[in-house]
Amino acid sequence: MTRRLQRITATTDVHSSFGQATPMLAYLHAARAESLIVDCGDFFEGTGFYRFGQGQIEREILTSLYDILAPGNHGWPHYFEQQLHEMTVCANAADGNGRPLFDRVRIEHIGGRRVAVTAVIGPQAFNAIPADQRAGHHVADPAQALREVMLENHHRADAWMVLSHSGFDEDLKLAAACPFADVIFAGHCHSDTYGPVRAGDTLVVKGHELGVGYATAEPVGAGWAARADTFPAASVIPEDLTELHEKIALTGSTLSSQLGIVSEPYRNALLDRRLLLDEIATRLHTGLGADAVILNETALRAVPLGDVLTLGDLLAIEPFGNQLVHTFLPDGHSEDRAQVLACLVERVGPLAVAPAQLPSAARVVLTTDYIADSLLGGRTHQAGLQLGQAVRSVLATPFTDSADSLERGAQ
Repeated sequence: MTRRLQRITATTDVHSSFGQATPMLAYLHAARAESLIVDCGDFFEGTGFYRFGQGQIEREILTSLYDILAPGNHGWPHYFEQQLHEMTVCANAADGNGRPLFDRVRIEHIGGRRVAVTAVIGPQAFNAIPADQRAGHHVADPAQALREVMLENHHRADAWMVLSHSGFDEDLKLAAACPFADVIFAGHCHSDTYGPVRAGDTLVVKGHELGVGYATAEPVGAGWAARADTFPAASVIPEDLTELHEKIALTGSTLSSQLGIVSEPYRNALLDRRLLLDEIATRLHTGLGADAVILNETALRAVPLGDVLTLGDLLAIEPFGNQLVHTFLPDGHSEDRAQVLACLVERVGPLAVAPAQLPSAARVVLTTDYIADSLLGGRTHQAGLQLGQAVRSVLATPFTDSADSLERGAQ
């Protein structure tokens, strides 16, 4: 296919949401003739499609339909796989010796203009990567890194496009600090703000997350126009993508396996993560005899539930395969439990804690392996239970144990 690029089309935070993938696949396949297709990060992780395939479907979509990727905190190791690494750009990520982890900029010809496409990952997003995955990696200040890349390449480009995995509010600040950027495509924030919002001479715009929509920018006059939209309805998959679509359908069939009747008050409602985690934390505290339990709301996703809990529902609610572990609280915090919780809230968001007041004598707490390894003193030993198993036991009364083997295979 001969391509005459007229615009940039960007997705963000797809999070392996392929339950209704036909509109996204059909639109991007058709758009490639005139669009540079880019992604702003977090294409991986978030549903059972990832838990079963470990990135195979995501990798095939990206290498078939996309041109340039920005790395996200979810699926960070995948961006170092050869094919995806060659597609990834990032201006502010480096190794311990200061060497860039990815290409810092690409020059593309779009609508008769030389367009520099670069990317950044925000410090908050980078610090959310599990500690073992980012060992030896570092990020510089995004604005400073972008200014350095611009100064090095200003003679090669007529326009600048930034793919940012930082959050919409952070990208408005980035636009003020980097007025040379024509368009910043935002990601990471999962907010209801899509834009475009003009910040000085820069447009900040974000596509709809979870495979629902996209953002686009194209030259208009001497400047650029941007918009965000949802993928139009489509029922026919392009012939080139038939095999890929069959793989998605096969996994989707497995995810439709029924696990049990949804318990009240979770039935026929959008999942209340806090209510569920408070109940789980209380049960774990009394049932396992832990000094205290600390769980973060962001370990779960708010998913609409019906009468029956499916395997797909369960893996969408707890998509990350968290293990429950016992961990020591870090030295220096033994006298100030409120400070421990405040630090955790700052890093990972709201917490469910049992008992509600962290005991001053508590030295070992039960939490997820992510919190233990990344934010506390490291795990002491496994609790022999996955967070997903605790979620299932609270959410549903099982029909049989017939789906257990499927769930274990996905974890």
